[in-house]
Amino acid sequence: MSKEIRPHRLGRVSLLATVLLLGAGLGIVSLTLPTLAETTSASDQPNQPLDLPNYDRTGEALRLSSVMTLYMPGITKDYCPSITGESYESLPVSEWQPAERPAEQHGDLNLALRGYAPTVAGLGLVDIGGSDPKAPQLVGLFDTPRSPSFAAAYRVNNWDWGCNCRGEPIEEQEVSLVELAVTPGEIIHVPDSGYDIGGGYKVLVLYASITRLTLKYTSNDSIWPGYAIHLENICVAPDLLNRYRTLDSAGRHELPALKAGKAIGRALGDRVGVAIRDGGSFLDPRWRYDWWQGYSRAAK
Repeated sequence: MSKEIRPHRLGRVSLLATVLLLGAGLGIVSLTLPTLAETTSASDQPNQPLDLPNYDRTGEALRLSSVMTLYMPGITKDYCPSITGESYESLPVSEWQPAERPAEQHGDLNLALRGYAPTVAGLGLVDIGGSDPKAPQLVGLFDTPRSPSFAAAYRVNNWDWGCNCRGEPIEEQEVSLVELAVTPGEIIHVPDSGYDIGGGYKVLVLYASITRLTLKYTSNDSIWPGYAIHLENICVAPDLLNRYRTLDSAGRHELPALKAGKAIGRALGDRVGVAIRDGGSFLDPRWRYDWWQGYSRAAK
């Protein structure tokens, strides 16, 4: 997928965070935090050419760093509460093979590794697409169907598999990630599609962290073939995150399986990031004939 890519490596840094813990008898606790690469998994190896997330918005980076800080035993449940009435099942992975690398170190699964850069583009639907009437419908992200309101547009960065590091922004699409305007705390759902991976389930969860998900519209543990969706800036439902981590640690023979409309988390703020892929390639999330069927270009 990548073309010419320049290696980009960041050394390990320490973040000094002061977290105010609310509750009777709790004061202020100072913590020295590692990088995201260090906190994601105990299986991280030193000197790996991993990259820190680059959100290109200082405020956004600080906000997500705070979420990482708050994700500790005893605080997680209060900060990102379970979604009432939801439980999460799993399906066996088709044609299972041992993973080549941990998911959090995989440039196709963990979008934080690639990062994305802002781009100037129209913040409305575009009359492109329409080749697949069964394509995932992004309106299904919302609790109540509504016209999309695009808050910002980005280009996702390329990934160089030689150095396992990010490169320049992908140029094939004018836009490869958008931020949709949402209400803070709004529940986010699985978008429907015309495809079924068995038992009425629509997607497998290929990657989950505190603030992001990668959903795959096939039953194989790979970004290829088929559709995949990356979701950014969401507070992933703790029960779903724990289910994913358990299955991931057990070797990924099974992964969480979700039906259309399943609640998967809550909006962290007033924007949720969305990228959509087909066969591994990033496509433009503004295409109304594919992802927003039945909606007008007048939607902003």
